[in-house]
Amino acid sequence: MAVISMPKVSLSRSAEMVLEEAKSVTFVGSVEELVKLAVPADQIDPNGYFTVGYDVPGRGFVPEMNVCRVRNGISGNYFESYMRRRDPECMIIADDRPTGKAKWEQRYPDMEWEDVRQETFAWLKTQDLACFFFHAGLEGKGTDAVAICPANAAVFALGLAMLQGIIPLDQIDENFHHEAIVYVAPPLRHTHFDGKQVVVHNRREPLHELFSYNLYPGPSAKKGVYGVLLNRGEQEGWITAHCSTVQVITPYDNICTIMHEGASGGGKSEMLEMAHREADGRIRLGTNVISGETRHLVLPRGCDLHPVTDDMAMCHPDYQKPEVGKLTLFDAENSWFLRVNHISAYGTDPQLEAMTISPPSPLLFLNIDTAPGATALIWEHIEDEPGVPCPNPRVIVPRKDYPNIVTEPVTVDVLSFGVRTPPCTRENPSYGILGMLNILPAPLAWLWRLAAPRGYANPSIVDTGGMTSEGVGSYWPFATGRAVDQANLLLDQFTKTGDTLFVLLPNQHIGCWETSFAPQWIVREYLARRGSALFPPDRISPARCPLLGYAPNNLLVEGTEISGWFLRVETQPEVGEDGYDAGALILEDFFYKQIQPFLDEEDLHPLGRKIIEACLDGASVQQFEELKA
Repeated sequence: MAVISMPKVSLSRSAEMVLEEAKSVTFVGSVEELVKLAVPADQIDPNGYFTVGYDVPGRGFVPEMNVCRVRNGISGNYFESYMRRRDPECMIIADDRPTGKAKWEQRYPDMEWEDVRQETFAWLKTQDLACFFFHAGLEGKGTDAVAICPANAAVFALGLAMLQGIIPLDQIDENFHHEAIVYVAPPLRHTHFDGKQVVVHNRREPLHELFSYNLYPGPSAKKGVYGVLLNRGEQEGWITAHCSTVQVITPYDNICTIMHEGASGGGKSEMLEMAHREADGRIRLGTNVISGETRHLVLPRGCDLHPVTDDMAMCHPDYQKPEVGKLTLFDAENSWFLRVNHISAYGTDPQLEAMTISPPSPLLFLNIDTAPGATALIWEHIEDEPGVPCPNPRVIVPRKDYPNIVTEPVTVDVLSFGVRTPPCTRENPSYGILGMLNILPAPLAWLWRLAAPRGYANPSIVDTGGMTSEGVGSYWPFATGRAVDQANLLLDQFTKTGDTLFVLLPNQHIGCWETSFAPQWIVREYLARRGSALFPPDRISPARCPLLGYAPNNLLVEGTEISGWFLRVETQPEVGEDGYDAGALILEDFFYKQIQPFLDEEDLHPLGRKIIEACLDGASVQQFEELKA
């Protein structure tokens, strides 16, 4: 046994025993140290790669991923395409506290959790380990935590340390009290879980244990730690929202702060990007999937973007200003886990390309096709199979390196919700009936957070097919408690933010028009120039489907009027009122299935019960307006 740089700190007894009995332990206090550990110089093969893998009984050595040094950081690629994106069924709860998630005894009735927990510790004791300390969320307002993982999986530790931050060892002493711990044991994926991604939460009192049995950081290093924060907020009465946030500064120096929520793939990272332009500078608004016609928008100058959050925003009570009537938040992350599947060629997003080609500090690239010593390029995606690019290429970028980053809490003017929508036509109706901009009263905005459609062709998770829900808040896949508790917390938030403009923004399709993320980029420009004031009644009309609130009567962006086809899908000749109504029935049926179960919860907030009942009774948008608290 060898323990390197052991800090003076008191750990849980289980963690102490693992570290005391391990083959060796390296305590790490900086990202730079993990960059070196991720590709050990003495273990690189002749081609320049370090292979992360483990001996598995009955199978021998099982390689998990190849890791190499590149000029702009570290690149890691998984051998299995399954491991390149998050499995939505990976979370399991092993404790007896209230939860709405799959419990250990339900998923694995033939295995005792405590036996597997002890087997995990026993395996870790046979390894060379790496250990570091971090804050989940903001220091003093989140959760102090420890990570223990095999040293040869330092690439995973690097991702975790970049995302959550890492505390220098000289700042760790006997006063450091950890409330969460992450254990990483990849080979149990094969020995116990049939090769599946599994993340186990064991919410002991007072320590939240998180066991990661895979090396893709999405389910554990990012979303698993997100679950730790949600659990903390649930106990204290606040949420960590699943959103990006940006301060949009117009050419006239007006500032509009937009918070954009949504399921994975709902446009959160894209809300922080400049609008993608054609070679001639125009923005492609959409291409008709039937006729092939393409519409463009000329926008001479876009707004300046000052990013605040990319995926996780702490809505801590210490930030709130009740007299303002709007939500205040700050970033819960230290780096951003950016998906770059939409960047398929050089010049698509010059700002992000420049940031990642010549970064101020090393980046971590995942699912990017590169070579040792080369420069990793974010438009070069690894292929899942010949001719099929991985839909979930990623790069982790420290937020401190992001241009114009906002370092203070911000107050939100516009709260939007993004939805990936499929094409909709009369012959093939779908829920792709959302117009470019729909304005929602607060009760309807809350209902959209309960239904949270995962949406069309989601690139970030293993595809389950069909229209499914991301769950309450769109962060339900990461929460460990009960959905009704999170619903009540969200409702409380919405009732206290009556001065906020709530909107709904589609991406990918508007009716029969393929749009990618152009709708939200254009609406962002429009709302920033217009201001966040609520729309007067004479500027909007009820949408044909009440779940979509109101649609603007017209939309003028820098002198160019947007065609009504993009505001009201029923006016598209290829859709018509009959195609729209068929799509509305699909959307309504989906909504009803998602919100009905909340009525079975005795402790659902009375106002929430009224809103859900009104929806199930087919309330008009005006009736939803009357339900405002």
